[in-house]
Amino acid sequence: MNFDDLLSRADEETLQTLLGSSAFRLVKLLDSRLATPTNLREVLVSIYSRESLLLSKDTRTILFELLLPKQAKILATILSASDHEDVFQALKEVKIRRGSERERNLFDFFELVVPSTEESEETFSSDLAAPQYALFAHQRSAAAKVKQLLQKEPRRVLLHMPTGSGKTRTAMHIIADRLRSQEPTLVVWLAYSEELCQQAAAEFQRAWKYLGDRDLSIYRFWGNHELDLDQVRDGLVVAGLSKLYSRAKRSIQFINQLGSRSSLVIIDEAHQAIAETYQLVLDVLVLPYQNTALLGLTATPGRTWADISADEELAEFFAQRKVTLEVPGYENPVEYLVSEQYLARVKYRSLLHQSGLNLSNNDLKRIEEELELPKNILTRLAENEQRNLRIILEIEDLAKHHKRILVFAISVEHSKLLAAVLQARSWQASAVTAKTPASERERIIARFKDDNPETKIICNYGVLTTGFDAPRTSATVIARPTKSLVLYSQMVGRTIRGLKAGGNEKAEIVTVVDTDLPGFGSVADAFNNWEDIWRLK
Repeated sequence: MNFDDLLSRADEETLQTLLGSSAFRLVKLLDSRLATPTNLREVLVSIYSRESLLLSKDTRTILFELLLPKQAKILATILSASDHEDVFQALKEVKIRRGSERERNLFDFFELVVPSTEESEETFSSDLAAPQYALFAHQRSAAAKVKQLLQKEPRRVLLHMPTGSGKTRTAMHIIADRLRSQEPTLVVWLAYSEELCQQAAAEFQRAWKYLGDRDLSIYRFWGNHELDLDQVRDGLVVAGLSKLYSRAKRSIQFINQLGSRSSLVIIDEAHQAIAETYQLVLDVLVLPYQNTALLGLTATPGRTWADISADEELAEFFAQRKVTLEVPGYENPVEYLVSEQYLARVKYRSLLHQSGLNLSNNDLKRIEEELELPKNILTRLAENEQRNLRIILEIEDLAKHHKRILVFAISVEHSKLLAAVLQARSWQASAVTAKTPASERERIIARFKDDNPETKIICNYGVLTTGFDAPRTSATVIARPTKSLVLYSQMVGRTIRGLKAGGNEKAEIVTVVDTDLPGFGSVADAFNNWEDIWRLK
């Protein structure tokens, strides 16, 4: 029995019942010519579908009434309807469950295909809305604490996050919140190297695409970039500290004008904040303006290893207000970041070397008193042939397991010496120092960052401790002795980005330890070094 043949028997009254009296009346009122049985049948199957009319018990019962008695008896037999004097009543009483054999027989009889079974139980539907510039939970927590403290006098705080844990990205969220909440306003980002300035500008440009609410300008004021304050009203000013310091000495009005339009100042690598250059700039840029907030960023919230008074001065400068990563169940956030693969699992090794320097009492006294080793001692180490031989062999051993290796040399000459020897031994090695032309430095770093599987080595001095982002770097050789835990931590930090942050599962740090000179072995220890200084007194 064809379903459409059955439906063709439906008169106007039956069609009105199937379609619904309200719909029928409206069709008739709008245009009575449309209320013909033929048109109404087309509307009916278009709105409800043939299958739906059969699945509904109410409409199915009406359709059964259109069967001829002989057809009704055949269908009753097929559906195993109960014996009844009235076959139509028997069909009316038949129970048809979804997915049953009786249902399949019913649809076969009317030459229709059983529609697929849909879940009858309540289901919950959700789609993941993935942000394009997200923060991890520990970063969101730190950002929330910073924003809360910046609302309270004296509106200054230090954000302390280990290198590789995303302090720049976290800061960008804080900056974006400030720019969205105040219009127009300026945020000033201060950094002491061109690399850090460029990194900040590029990162903000990327972040604002996802976090921004209006068109904004990024104003550059470092190197050859100049700043016309008549045009600077709303956006981010990224300034090199030395350039701003020089301008402030020439024209205090310039930096005053910049400060009067700013609501937030960021100090990158804020352990430098109490240095003379920072101090003058901040005195003019921040202090005169009650509502201007000051945020310091650092992976190492102290200036030295041995000079407690300098560290105390830094803590006082930020009003003893430091936000750090706190993770329940972990004494040290570095341990958490490693376990969750935000930081790599690092193997620290010492390359012990008997320097044979025969240090005088005067030398030992200077080492004890000065932050960095005296230049004459460093020069003697850099020229030590046996020491350099061991460093070269160590690098070549690392190259068997690592594709990107960073070497921190003692001096410009030392970095060139190591790179030259490695090149002579057929390794792709380059030297990068402050004297390397900017275009050449960019070319070397770009080649180091590419996806080429060939092993690449950069021997550097003085330029890649901060602001250098090459996540694939998985091995570092620290051949530069230092008493500065800050500097050591920064050198280590170039290599320790984990898988979740685009880096590596494992990393290797080799520290050349001259047996009669001090050295440090763990970034986790470095992270907690200054905690006693920052506790409120």
